[in-house]
Amino acid sequence: MSKRLFPSLAGLGNQLSLAAVIGVLSYAFFAQFYYNELPCPLCLLQRVGFIIIGFAIVLNLRFGAHSSHYGWGILGGLVGMMVSLRQVFLHILPGDPGYGTTFLNLHFYTWGFVGYAGLIAGQAILLMLPSREVRSKSWLANTLIALFILVVAANLLSTLLECGFGPCADDPVKYDGLVWLRTQFGF
Repeated sequence: MSKRLFPSLAGLGNQLSLAAVIGVLSYAFFAQFYYNELPCPLCLLQRVGFIIIGFAIVLNLRFGAHSSHYGWGILGGLVGMMVSLRQVFLHILPGDPGYGTTFLNLHFYTWGFVGYAGLIAGQAILLMLPSREVRSKSWLANTLIALFILVVAANLLSTLLECGFGPCADDPVKYDGLVWLRTQFGF
């Protein structure tokens, strides 16, 4: 009986983790346009950390769980956690308003740190399960993978429109890549 429980538990854990990554990336993308706040370079690097975790989970769901997939997910989480902690330290002085809007009185980079901690802990727990058979061709897993790919593509496109092919502005106020496209091709 326990052998049946663990594969479904591992599969469910990976699907929930991927749903969390999709939620974080989608909300960051939504907030970018809703609040008209362009993400700073550190914000973009935090998105990359979530994308690395997401790809590791997709590898688990498509090709079966493997310790290297979990390792990539944990490594991506640690890198993202360091970037978000760096941004927290940049705005930790009293009187510093921080960067961007808040949610429940915390900035998104602080929530990013919390999200990374949760995803790293979840990946470590899933790695310790005795049976990690998670390969899934269910409609839910396929839908989550498709949504993840769509969200990553949308974030990549918006980053290209924001930064172009050069470095991103430290405090972005306009889509430099879009401005370059307009000047080159008259859009």
